[in-house]
Amino acid sequence: MNRTIELVKTIYEIKQLEDVDEPQIALAGRSNVGKSSLVNRLAGRKKLAKISSKPGKTRSLNYYRVNPDGYYIVDLPGYGYAKCSKTEREKWAKLIEAYIRDNRQLKAVAVLLDSRLTPQKIDMELTSYLAKLGIPIIPILTKSDKPKQRERAKLQNQWKDILQQDKLPLCFSSKTGMGESKLWDIFTDYAIDD
Repeated sequence: MNRTIELVKTIYEIKQLEDVDEPQIALAGRSNVGKSSLVNRLAGRKKLAKISSKPGKTRSLNYYRVNPDGYYIVDLPGYGYAKCSKTEREKWAKLIEAYIRDNRQLKAVAVLLDSRLTPQKIDMELTSYLAKLGIPIIPILTKSDKPKQRERAKLQNQWKDILQQDKLPLCFSSKTGMGESKLWDIFTDYAIDD
């Protein structure tokens, strides 16, 4: 299928949030985990989502419409060590929480996890929070072209146990395209499966 992705809207404050009737898959992850790179890979364009060498470039909710499927990929601000004030980080946290809570069109949250790192406390806190809210989690190991296959497999099993899921997390690489077609299948299943 020939899909296109376009940036439709950007939300910086809670008061800008409005109900969107189409299904949504949110992207969540640490500040430098590769969310923007993933969006660009799926879009087949290098500069749709802004990429920076400094973590924390995404400071808003960015709604990307997937055509012709008719759902949104919503890129959330990264968490972790973005260089910004505590006040700014709290503002993002409140914005993300307001978006996630009571959003009937949110079908799943794709949690991006760095395949080069052992499970991080901050990622486990996020997945635990989403599980408590009953929101399906799509675990994605980014930068999967970097570690050896044995290391990736070990991390996949660790996250499978942590998340208590039947399936292993998807290995994905924005650089090589590893896992790209499988990721589209997963997103479409969640977004369009009613």
